[in-house]
Amino acid sequence: MHKPEFVYVTYIETTPEKLWQALTDGHFTERYWFGYRFDSSLKIGTPTALGKDGKVTDEGVVIECDPPKRLVYTWHPLYDPELAKETPSRVSYDLVQHGDHVKLTVTHAGFPEASKVLPSIATGWPLVLSSLKSFLESGRPLPLSVMQS
Repeated sequence: MHKPEFVYVTYIETTPEKLWQALTDGHFTERYWFGYRFDSSLKIGTPTALGKDGKVTDEGVVIECDPPKRLVYTWHPLYDPELAKETPSRVSYDLVQHGDHVKLTVTHAGFPEASKVLPSIATGWPLVLSSLKSFLESGRPLPLSVMQS
């Protein structure tokens, strides 16, 4: 039986190193991820945290880290008690250079059948990744109003 998953692929005009920094540096993530900050030492087995205004909304553990090519970590939402009941899922970033662009593939997998987290991330990731692409290519993230519509 096929497990549900979310896969998003985009091409960004940047370098793998700049994209890696954008994905893993909390100061950077706050600028395009609508104020959310990603924090982690990126060492295998260490925690990850995503949060805003000092409050952690999602946590995980680094599973794999190969800068600037691949990062895999678990994802467990804390902000909603119903979503927090699910077992952690898994996020993978794969970066591949293609000329002046980097192909970024984000795979979010490991959801239980009838997951409530999957529909939530399926609308969230496209906004975040579109904002990331806009920010790296133009210097401007998507406006917050896009997220609220």
